[in-house]
This record gives sequence, structure tokens and C-alpha cells, in this order.
Amino acid sequence: MSSSAAPTSNTPVEDLIREKITTAFSPSTLIIRNDSHKHAHHEAMRGAVSKETHFHVTITSPSFQSKLQPARHRMVYALLKEEMSREGGIHALQLRTKTPGEEQREVERQAQA
Repeated sequence: MSSSAAPTSNTPVEDLIREKITTAFSPSTLIIRNDSHKHAHHEAMRGAVSKETHFHVTITSPSFQSKLQPARHRMVYALLKEEMSREGGIHALQLRTKTPGEEQREVERQAQA
């Protein structure tokens, strides 16, 4: 019997964010940008073991229909609560949340500009 180790991801936190958001919100658009390198020199990040601490996430999902931005953000924060509270976990999470209709209107506005 041979055992082969699964390859270890270089972006385990980003992978987990993608998996959780995809499962919970079935997004039509999901863009995750790791901005950690921009903040590595900050005092709060000195000695941090993780290279995945700061993210900008854009999510378009029908799950956000009829919800104001603060409620949408709370939904995402609740989903990622464990990753945000863990030592070496997510330190900052910038969110952009939209419904498919909002995204469509945005695309149409850009096309007219």
C-alpha cells in the first residue's frame, strides 16, 4: 500500500475563503485578492507567521437580495468568524457585495460611459 501526500496549498486561507463563500452563497462572481504583502511591514503584522492576513473580496450573489450592505457584510463575517478570530488568521477583510441585478446595472453603466 503506497501513501501519497496531498499537495499542500500555498494559499490555504484563500482556498478556505473561496470554499466557504462558494458553498454558502453560490456566487456568480467571486474575486479574492490577497493584499497581505501591502501590510507586512505594519506594526501589527510584525512576527506574523501567516502570509495571508489581508483580503479584498468581491461577491455577487442572489443571497444578498433585499439586504442592505451592513447585513451582507455581517453574513460574510459570520461565515468567516473562525478564520478572523484565529491567531495568524485574517486580520483585515475588505468586502464588496452585490446582487446579480446590481452587477448587471453596473456593467450597463460602464458600457454607456
